[in-house]
Amino acid sequence: MMSNVARFAFGTFAALAAAFGAEAAVTLNAARVGGPDVEALGKFYAGAFGLKEVNRIPTRDGPELILNFGDSDAAAKANTAAQVVIMHADANANANDSVPHLIFNVTDAAATAEAVKKAGGKMASDPKPFGNTGIVIGIAVDPAGNRIELIQRPQR
Repeated sequence: MMSNVARFAFGTFAALAAAFGAEAAVTLNAARVGGPDVEALGKFYAGAFGLKEVNRIPTRDGPELILNFGDSDAAAKANTAAQVVIMHADANANANDSVPHLIFNVTDAAATAEAVKKAGGKMASDPKPFGNTGIVIGIAVDPAGNRIELIQRPQR
């Protein structure tokens, strides 16, 4: 059974492939994760990454939360960047789905890893240098099992 994250990733790749030859501009609209307790997962992403709820869509399985970055609720709502969408998914939906995941750029991977743990997540791989690139990468896991790649680029 394909998880919601895998369906999202597959749909995104299909759209990119279709658009590649169509000369249409393609940008990321949103990234979707799922878990059995949408409200708790929303609190995790707010606590770990500073995301704010910008919309809530009622569904038969419970609310679908739409989150974005911003210094205030108003700034998050005005942000036109890609959003994080959280929807209901069965508890084991991500068990066999390790490749599709969120990727966040961070300025301090170690501090973000601590925020992940404080918010109730865990680190599958603590932040560490990626070869000699100056990039630091860590892999976090949210309480529902979704993976989150943390990328800290070199300071200029």
